[in-house]
Amino acid sequence: MSTTNVSSARPELRVLVLHGPNLNLLGKREPGVYGTRDLASIEQELITVGRDLGATIDSRQSNHEGVLIDWIHDAAYPKDPSGSRVDGIVINPGAYTHTSIAIRDAIAATNLPVVEVHLSNVHAREPFRRRSMITPVCVGVIAGFGPHSYALGLRALVGYVRARVSP
Repeated sequence: MSTTNVSSARPELRVLVLHGPNLNLLGKREPGVYGTRDLASIEQELITVGRDLGATIDSRQSNHEGVLIDWIHDAAYPKDPSGSRVDGIVINPGAYTHTSIAIRDAIAATNLPVVEVHLSNVHAREPFRRRSMITPVCVGVIAGFGPHSYALGLRALVGYVRARVSP
């Protein structure tokens, strides 16, 4: 009897995971809202989940809108000619969710599938958090599951990408 590693039977996907402003303070900032896990532990979990799904994870955090936009652009249109575009993006835009038309437009310009994630249930919080500028250009949104939102978002994105390329 032979067994095949499912993840080796399909092409490796490249996924960019972006963490927006203040997410570098996870575990310290408002633990009642965002939990006690730090960003490094979430990133490690994503690498493990990605490996199980046959995806390589490139995880980055910035408090600066322009840096996030540059990374989104580079995901679809690499500056380095030897670089390759990613297959999709998981993004937690943080507070930029509610204000950034520029990040929204950057995502729209890539034609990449993007899943928006949030640690807290933004729809159960203050009214200003209930409107996302980002959601209309994403294939889906996952919110309210704490750090697990990221793994759920990654699983959803990989499933979405694989379904699009399967015959």
